[in-house]
Amino acid sequence: MRRFLRWCLKWTWRFALLVLLLLVGLTLPLRWIDPSTSAYMTLDEWRTDRVVRQEWVPYDHISDTLKLAVIAAEDQKFPHHFGFDLEQIRQAIDTHLDGGRLRGASTITQQLARNLYLWPGQNWLRKGFEAALAVPLELFVPKHRLLEIYLNIAEFDDGIYGAEAAARHYFGKPASLITRDEAALLAAVLPAPGRLEADRPSEFLRDRQLWIIDQMENLGRAWVPQPQPKDSN
Repeated sequence: MRRFLRWCLKWTWRFALLVLLLLVGLTLPLRWIDPSTSAYMTLDEWRTDRVVRQEWVPYDHISDTLKLAVIAAEDQKFPHHFGFDLEQIRQAIDTHLDGGRLRGASTITQQLARNLYLWPGQNWLRKGFEAALAVPLELFVPKHRLLEIYLNIAEFDDGIYGAEAAARHYFGKPASLITRDEAALLAAVLPAPGRLEADRPSEFLRDRQLWIIDQMENLGRAWVPQPQPKDSN
C-alpha cells in the first residue's frame, strides 16, 4: 500500500507540474505575441465554412471610448480584480440555487480565456478551464494588454471579430474614430453577437446602449488601463 501511495504521489506531482507548464506556456507569451486566431474563430470557420473577418490593431489604435464602453458593459471591476468578480459569482450561484438560469458572471479576463482557448456553451467543465487560465493570464499579462487582446478577438457579429472589423462593418470607420454612442452600441451586442445587431438595434439594444453610456459617465476615462511608461534608464 505504501508503495502504491508513493507511486500515486509521484505521478500526481508530475501531472501538476505538466499542467502548470502548460498554463504558463499558453499565457506568458501573450505578454509579447499577438495571437493570430482564437478557438472561437477557428470553430466558426470550421462550422460555417466561411472566412471570418478580423484585423488586429494595436491598443492605441482603439479609441479609449470603446475600451471604456466594454469595461462598463462587461466588467466594471476589471482594472482592480485579479481575474474574478467574487460578488458577481456569488449572485450567479444564488440565482441558480433559487431555480434561475445559470448565467455567466465572467470577467473580461475569463471571457478572453474562453474566446482564445475554449468553446462556447454553459457547463462547469468549461468554467473550470476558464478559471484555471484566468489566473496565469492575470499574473503574466498586464491589464491593458489583456484588454487589447480581448478587443481584437471578441465577436461582434456573425463572422465579425475584433473592434477594427466591427467598426468598419457597422460604421465604415476605424476603431480609433468610434464615438461614444457607437462604442456603447458595439459593447451592447457582446453578450449575444449575431442575435443583437448594431446596425438594426432593437428596443432592448437601445435601452442597453443608454445604460452603458450612463455607466461610462459614472466610471470616467481614468477607468481605462494604460500601458506603464517605459523606464528611461
